[in-house]
Amino acid sequence: MAAVVAVLAGGAVVAPPAAATGLRIHDIQKPAHLSPLNGQSVTDVPGVVTALTSTGFWFEDPQRDNNPATSEGLFVRTGTQPTVATGDAVTVTGAVQEFRPNNIEANLTTTQIVNPAIRVVSSGNPLPVTVIGHDRRPPKSVIKEGTNGDVETSGTFDPAKNGLDFWESLEGMRLRLDDPVAVGPTSPFGEIPVLARDGAGAGERTRRGGIVVRPTDLNPERIMLDPTIAATPKVNVGDHFAGPVIGVLDYNFNNFKLVVTASPVRVADGPAKEITRASRRDELAIATLNSENLSATNPQADFDKLAAVIVHNLRSPDLINVEELQDNSGGADDGTVADDQTVARLTAAISAAGGPAYQWRAVFPQDKADGAWAEGNIRVGFLFRTDRGLNFVDRPGADATTPTAVTNVGGKPQLTLSPGRIDPNNPAFINNRKPLVGEFTWCGKRVFVIANHWISKGGVASRYPAEGASLASAWDVDQPLFGRYQPPALITENQRVAQATIVADFVRQIQAIDPDAYVVVAGDLNDFPWSPPLQALTSRTGMKDLPAHLPLPERYTYVLDGNSQVLDHILLSGSMFARPHDFDVVHVNSEFVEQTSDHDPTLVRVDMH
Repeated sequence: MAAVVAVLAGGAVVAPPAAATGLRIHDIQKPAHLSPLNGQSVTDVPGVVTALTSTGFWFEDPQRDNNPATSEGLFVRTGTQPTVATGDAVTVTGAVQEFRPNNIEANLTTTQIVNPAIRVVSSGNPLPVTVIGHDRRPPKSVIKEGTNGDVETSGTFDPAKNGLDFWESLEGMRLRLDDPVAVGPTSPFGEIPVLARDGAGAGERTRRGGIVVRPTDLNPERIMLDPTIAATPKVNVGDHFAGPVIGVLDYNFNNFKLVVTASPVRVADGPAKEITRASRRDELAIATLNSENLSATNPQADFDKLAAVIVHNLRSPDLINVEELQDNSGGADDGTVADDQTVARLTAAISAAGGPAYQWRAVFPQDKADGAWAEGNIRVGFLFRTDRGLNFVDRPGADATTPTAVTNVGGKPQLTLSPGRIDPNNPAFINNRKPLVGEFTWCGKRVFVIANHWISKGGVASRYPAEGASLASAWDVDQPLFGRYQPPALITENQRVAQATIVADFVRQIQAIDPDAYVVVAGDLNDFPWSPPLQALTSRTGMKDLPAHLPLPERYTYVLDGNSQVLDHILLSGSMFARPHDFDVVHVNSEFVEQTSDHDPTLVRVDMH
C-alpha cells in the first residue's frame, strides 16, 4: 500500500501517523455516524467474509464487544472482483474511509476500508447473524431526536431511541428477518420495504398490511430489501416470503438497505384491488384521479387500464378531478399545449370499457410553464358525465394567464370564467400546476369545484422561499427521513402553504357572498392532513378534509418507501359536509407493482336530495 504524506501550508512534509494495530471492527465503527479513525490506516483487522459484490466484500467480527451501539461489520472496497470467499476468516490492512454514496450531500456515509491488503486465515467458517426483532429491536416511532442539523457532528447517538442510530449501529452486519411482510410494492429498482416478524410490535398498521404515517411516527422500523447481490421478486403490500430473509446492511439513496444474499421467494397473500360501491340516484359522486403523465403518445394499453379503473373500480363517478394529463405530444418539446387528442383517446377507452360518455373541461397552460415534466405541459381538469343530472356552467374566455374571479349576481356567487384558473400569475405557481375552478349544477343545485395539483415534496424546477428570501430557479426537494440532516428540512412546504392560502382566499370570496355555498377542493395536494398547508386551507375556510375523518388504518392514498400516507384530498364546505356523505380511498395503485398511477383515487358520494 502506497504511503500517504501531508504537506502543510508552509511547505513542510509531515509523515503520516503510524497504522493503528490491534483494532477490531467495533473499534473502527464506534458508537457514532463517523468513525474516529476516518482517514487513518489500520492493520490486520480480523473478521469473517459474509457477502461479496463485484467491487468488494463485507466482513464481520464474530467476537463482539457486547456494546449494541457499535457495529461489528464493515465493507472492504477492492475496486475489482474480490478473491476471497464467503466464510473466509481474513485480516484486512488498509485505510478507513467514510464514503458518501453517489456524492449526495444529504446521504449518510458508510464506513469502509479502502486500498486493502487481505490475508486469508481460514475458510468455511460459520457466518455471524443478528436477528431483527429478537437480538435487536428497532425503535417504533422516532427516527432521530436531540439533533438540529448535521447528525455527523451532533455528538448524539442513541440506537435504543432513534431509528437512524439503530440502523447505523448495524451497518455492514449480516441480519436475518423472520417472517417479513411487505409494506410497499417492489420498486422499479427492485427494492422492497418490509417489517420483520409480520410487523409484530410495529406502529399503526393498515387493514391491508401496510404501516401508516402519523404526525409523531414515521416508522423507523421499516427496512428496504435490496437486489444488489440477489434478485428480489415482484410483491405487493401484504405479501410475505417463504422463510427468513438474510442480507447485509448497507446505505444508499437516503435509506438503509438490507442487501439480500439469496433471492427471497414471494408468498402472494396480499389483498386484492378494491372496487367501490355504485352511487345511488341522489348521490353526487366526485373523485380524484392521477393519470400519471398520460398523453396521446402513450400506448393504448395505458388508456385501457385507466379506463378500467374508472369504470370498474370507481364505478364511473359523476365528476373526476384529473391530475397529470399531458398535451397531445407528451414529452416532445414542440410547443404543443392542446390536449384534445389525449382526452379523446381516454374518453373513447372509457366508453369501450362500458362507461358513460364523459366530457372534459380544462384550460391550456403556457408551454413549459407548469413545471414537473415541463415539455408535457401537465394540467388538472374535469371529466364529467351529464346523464345523471350533472351539468357544467360554461363561461368562456379563460386562458393560461387570465384569472377567474367571483362576482355577486342576485345575492349568489358566480364565476367570471368557468373553467378558469385561480391567480395563475402568482409567484406561488411559478413553474407549477395552477388550480382550476369550475361551476357545476347538480339537479338544480350549484356546486363550485376546485381541482389542484400542488408542488411535490420531491420538488420541481421552482422555489417559493420563506418570507424575505428571493425567488430563484432551483431543483428543491424536502430532505430525506433517513438523511444526514435532522430533523429533515421541509423545503417545499412554504410553497404549498402559499398555494393553500391562495385557494383558501378564493373559497372565502365565494363564502362571503353565500356562506352556505357548496364548494369542493380536490386533488393531489402533496401533503398530510396535519401539515401547515392543509391547516392553512381548513382554518381559513372551515372546509372539512375527508381523509382526516377516516379511521387511521384507512388513512392513506400513497405509499412511499413502505410508509402509507395521505397526499390526495377531497375537502367539502361545511354545508356540503353536513349532508349525508360517504368517502372512500379506492386502493388500486399505491400498494401494487402493477399500477395505472402511483396514487390511489379517492371518491366522495354526497346525498344532494
